[in-house]
Amino acid sequence: MIKLTRLNHTPVVLNSDLIEHLEITPDTVITLTSGQKIMVLESADEVIDRVVTFRRAISKGMCNMPAAPGSTE
Repeated sequence: MIKLTRLNHTPVVLNSDLIEHLEITPDTVITLTSGQKIMVLESADEVIDRVVTFRRAISKGMCNMPAAPGSTE
Protein backbone atom coordinates (compact mmCIF):
# COMPACT_ATOMS: atom_id res chain seq x y z
CA MET A 1 0.00 0.00 0.00
CA ILE A 2 1.28 3.47 -0.83
CA LYS A 3 0.18 6.85 0.48
CA LEU A 4 -0.73 9.48 -2.11
CA THR A 5 -2.64 12.77 -2.20
CA ARG A 6 -5.72 13.46 -4.32
CA LEU A 7 -5.95 16.81 -6.11
CA ASN A 8 -8.24 18.14 -3.36
CA HIS A 9 -5.43 17.39 -0.85
CA THR A 10 -7.26 14.39 0.61
CA PRO A 11 -4.87 11.56 1.47
CA VAL A 12 -5.48 8.19 -0.13
CA VAL A 13 -3.82 4.84 0.51
CA LEU A 14 -3.64 2.79 -2.67
CA ASN A 15 -3.00 -0.91 -3.22
CA SER A 16 -0.10 -0.59 -5.65
CA ASP A 17 -0.80 -4.07 -7.06
CA LEU A 18 -3.94 -2.63 -8.66
CA ILE A 19 -2.12 0.00 -10.75
CA GLU A 20 -2.48 -0.75 -14.44
CA HIS A 21 -0.72 2.34 -15.77
CA LEU A 22 0.12 5.99 -15.10
CA GLU A 23 -0.64 8.89 -17.42
CA ILE A 24 1.34 12.09 -17.27
CA THR A 25 -0.94 14.95 -18.21
CA PRO A 26 -0.68 18.21 -16.34
CA ASP A 27 -1.73 15.96 -13.43
CA THR A 28 -0.76 12.36 -12.69
CA VAL A 29 -3.62 10.02 -13.54
CA ILE A 30 -3.47 6.48 -12.15
CA THR A 31 -5.62 3.89 -13.88
CA LEU A 32 -6.43 0.84 -11.78
CA THR A 33 -7.11 -2.67 -13.06
CA SER A 34 -10.81 -2.03 -12.30
CA GLY A 35 -10.81 0.88 -14.76
CA GLN A 36 -11.14 3.46 -11.97
CA LYS A 37 -8.96 6.53 -12.44
CA ILE A 38 -7.40 8.51 -9.60
CA MET A 39 -5.74 11.90 -10.08
CA VAL A 40 -2.98 12.67 -7.59
CA LEU A 41 -0.67 15.56 -6.74
CA GLU A 42 2.48 13.40 -6.80
CA SER A 43 4.43 13.14 -10.02
CA ALA A 44 4.61 9.84 -11.90
CA ASP A 45 8.23 9.47 -10.75
CA GLU A 46 7.16 9.91 -7.10
CA VAL A 47 4.44 7.27 -7.51
CA ILE A 48 6.94 4.87 -9.07
CA ASP A 49 9.47 5.52 -6.29
CA ARG A 50 6.83 4.80 -3.63
CA VAL A 51 5.81 1.54 -5.33
CA VAL A 52 9.43 0.43 -5.61
CA THR A 53 10.15 1.37 -1.98
CA PHE A 54 7.04 -0.51 -0.81
CA ARG A 55 7.90 -3.63 -2.80
CA ARG A 56 11.50 -3.59 -1.59
CA ALA A 57 10.26 -3.38 2.00
CA ILE A 58 7.97 -6.36 1.41
CA SER A 59 10.76 -8.32 -0.24
CA LYS A 60 13.22 -7.48 2.53
CA GLY A 61 10.66 -8.50 5.14
CA MET A 62 10.11 -11.81 3.39
CA CYS A 63 13.85 -12.53 3.46
CA ASN A 64 14.00 -11.82 7.20
CA MET A 65 11.01 -13.94 8.15
CA PRO A 66 11.72 -16.86 10.47
CA ALA A 67 10.99 -20.32 9.13
CA ALA A 68 7.48 -21.58 9.71
CA PRO A 69 7.01 -23.94 12.66
CA GLY A 70 7.67 -27.49 11.56
CA SER A 71 9.66 -26.33 8.54
CA THR A 72 12.85 -28.21 7.66
CA GLU A 73 14.63 -25.00 6.57
